[in-house]
Amino acid sequence: MAQCVTKVELSISCENLLNKDVGSKSDPLCVFFISTGENQWAEIDRTEQVKNCLAPKFSKKFLVDFYFEQIQKLKFGIYDIDNKTIDLKDDDFLGYFECTLGQIVSSKKLMRPLLLENKKLAGKGIISILAEEIKDNRAVNLQLQAQNLDKKDLFGKSDPYLEISKQTQDGKWQIAHRTEVIKNNLNPSWKAFKVALHSLCDGDLQRPVKVDCFDYDNDGSHDLIGSFETTVAKFQEASQSGAAFDCVNPKKKQKKKSYKNSGTVSIKTCEIVKDYSFLDYIMGGCQMNFTVGIDFTGSNGDPRSPNSLHYINPNGLNEYLMAIWSVGMVVQDYDTDKMFPVLGFGAQIPPNWQVSHEFPINFNPNNPFCSGVQGIVDTYRKCLPQIRLYGPTNFSPIINHVAKFAAAAAQQPTASQYYILLIITDGVITDLDETRQAIVNASKLPLSLIIVGVGEADFTAMEFLDGDDGVLRSLTGETAVRDIVQFVPYRKFQNAAKEALAQSVLAEVPRQVTCYFNMHKLSPLSKQMPSNVQTPSNVQTPSNVQTPSNVQTPSNEQKPSNVQKPANDGELNLEDCLDF
Repeated sequence: MAQCVTKVELSISCENLLNKDVGSKSDPLCVFFISTGENQWAEIDRTEQVKNCLAPKFSKKFLVDFYFEQIQKLKFGIYDIDNKTIDLKDDDFLGYFECTLGQIVSSKKLMRPLLLENKKLAGKGIISILAEEIKDNRAVNLQLQAQNLDKKDLFGKSDPYLEISKQTQDGKWQIAHRTEVIKNNLNPSWKAFKVALHSLCDGDLQRPVKVDCFDYDNDGSHDLIGSFETTVAKFQEASQSGAAFDCVNPKKKQKKKSYKNSGTVSIKTCEIVKDYSFLDYIMGGCQMNFTVGIDFTGSNGDPRSPNSLHYINPNGLNEYLMAIWSVGMVVQDYDTDKMFPVLGFGAQIPPNWQVSHEFPINFNPNNPFCSGVQGIVDTYRKCLPQIRLYGPTNFSPIINHVAKFAAAAAQQPTASQYYILLIITDGVITDLDETRQAIVNASKLPLSLIIVGVGEADFTAMEFLDGDDGVLRSLTGETAVRDIVQFVPYRKFQNAAKEALAQSVLAEVPRQVTCYFNMHKLSPLSKQMPSNVQTPSNVQTPSNVQTPSNVQTPSNEQKPSNVQKPANDGELNLEDCLDF
């Protein structure tokens, strides 16, 4: 396995973008892709959207592992976003740029023209990519507020927001963070946020930091209220002393001798913390607990028919098996005993033939575990002839089922357990409102949800659950505290390398893991194990929860230590079949 040489932070800005909006300017964002094979790209991340701007400077950074010995092909796509779907096909394409990470690193700052899909120039559009090595894993938690800001709007107050920038080696300012806009308020208090210390000051607490306060305008012509320069060290002092910084408008200062400021900005919180990585938690002993949910609804078709999504072809494969194998082979490396619960939903099951939305596919509620990925495959094959595909397509029971285990783990003050639920489905969710609520509830827990859509159905509802384009809300308006859902349609990967699906669906999991543990201020086990905290082997859980091995499960799902891997019964081993 290649060893990561270093982590690289990529900052993106553009100039002279195409204007696709009538009566206003484009609303661009940048989408970051990594090559997973010839002409195959996996989306890794997106910047924020900048409204009404043809020369955006994105504050969201992309973090990439740099491998010297590998050719790491990257693509940056710029899109004008005018809707709330995550599908880019219905957005205006403003141009793209392809390169290798090596090219960016060797140039440090790369400026290139954007191209259209026909390889022609995207007008005069330019993309700039700045690469910086990450040597400092500290971050700073900040919360700022302002008092008595100038009134900039004719029929209201100001709509203020802040841009915080670091000074680069050449003396220029590079944006590190942009706050939210607070409407019609001259005494705003912005939400707390965390920014990497490297992004803010290169880890040097004395390096100059600039804070600009703007009045937001819908047409993109934001008015400067005032600015000031300081350092992170002075942020820390001000958070303790209560001192405020004068927000100065240079034009006003030049015109009026008696001018003092256009308001003040004070620091409610400034706390420097260590920002642990995914590997810190894994190497510290965190267990990744993998559960699979399989759609057995009637819309899949009769498994005996070649047209069915559950039909196992002569090579021993179907899309469900391919998805299980692709994702499971990666995740199982992070689970010590490799015993995985597998649940089905939407089928009539013996002996009473009632519809169930959370049944173990081995029909043993006291021991729903399969031994390794091959064990999942073997059990799935044995299950198919014993059930009747039915409906409807309800996700919430399985999500709530796994959330119970995650909730038990969340009661412990250690970063010892994290849960990944893979749901494979062929169609539209029936219980969308209940599923939204289940996901919002689960966002507070150490749990990630991966949904793989098989077949040719309309997966718009799945994209809605994936919070990449905004915050998911329940029917009551409660928001998800973090994005835990990743959805991909399998058809995008049918002709891709076998690693491509796993790379795409698992790309967000490390960030989701670190987000959860950092949010709860939990250090890796090896970093923080005070004497009064019990280790995972003797963790106490609610009375109805057992903790055999390292996985917390309800009392009717005890994880056995002596389960034998199922025999293949003369069937093909799926790993031997995969050659695509």
